[in-house]
Amino acid sequence: MWQLDYPWLLALWPLGPLAVWLLPVQRAPRMALRVPFFAELRRVQRSPSGKAPERWQGWLNQLNWCLLLLALARPALYEPPRMLVEPVRDLVLAIDLSQSMATQDYRDAQGHQLDRLSAVKQVLHQFIARRSGDRLALVVFGSGAYVQAPLTLDHTTLLHLLDDSAIGMAGANTAIGDAIGLSLRLLDGQTAHEQQIVLLTDGSDTASTVPPERAVELAAQRGVVLQTIAIGDNNRQGAEKVDSERLQALAAATGGRFFRAEDREALAGVYAELDRSAPHPQPRVGPRPRHEGFYWPLGLALLLTCCGHLLAASALRLPNWRRT
Repeated sequence: MWQLDYPWLLALWPLGPLAVWLLPVQRAPRMALRVPFFAELRRVQRSPSGKAPERWQGWLNQLNWCLLLLALARPALYEPPRMLVEPVRDLVLAIDLSQSMATQDYRDAQGHQLDRLSAVKQVLHQFIARRSGDRLALVVFGSGAYVQAPLTLDHTTLLHLLDDSAIGMAGANTAIGDAIGLSLRLLDGQTAHEQQIVLLTDGSDTASTVPPERAVELAAQRGVVLQTIAIGDNNRQGAEKVDSERLQALAAATGGRFFRAEDREALAGVYAELDRSAPHPQPRVGPRPRHEGFYWPLGLALLLTCCGHLLAASALRLPNWRRT
């Protein structure tokens, strides 16, 4: 729908006719030769400066004045408002890249063996595809924790960064507390929508500078929910053994849940459960797209002015062309 941003400017239109009425006509002094046979000369050659050119030039000036006011009133085309989907949750995915993630105890849909990280990537692709209304971030950790992607709605780029993550690139050990602490730094602390951290690990904390309990305490104070997922076989021993009890206590301290994913089907079920419990995006009315239209009357005024000057020049030269 077309609309004028400053319609009150159209009230200035009477100034144009008023200026023509009030301002005197400019009369340039001319040298004249008085002859007794002036009527005969006028019949032979009529002057091009008669009343007709002055009349249409006056109408042209008034039309240009109207077009100028219309351009100043800023006509614009407003489209119907578009529906926008606001993010309803900030979700940080903290993924363990320690050396133990290379253990091949998962199988894909065709029955081929997969290492733990490859299985996590496959299921994460499906999970991220269903979270189009969420801002997602990616943190990888081993001996230290590092940000792969800040909170973003560009899930395609995040998936590329996830695919580029490799086992051991963050170190061989497991720093769970540092991963939780870094994930908290990525969250902006706003409470307008839900904030969660999903922690995936296959070992116990062996390299954190910040104790996991201290990081979880800060998360609980900020209202951030921690979901923990234990990856791999729970029967392993040593540093590769998942500290399930500790992970369960960390999640419970923030009101989150602990999941055990010992195979690919269980891992897919974990993300399906998280997806069911997540809020869905709520659409809202967005701004109306606006397209400027002032250049149409302004361009028309310029075109009419150019045409008027061409016609006036042609009228002056036409008598000379006829004589030749």
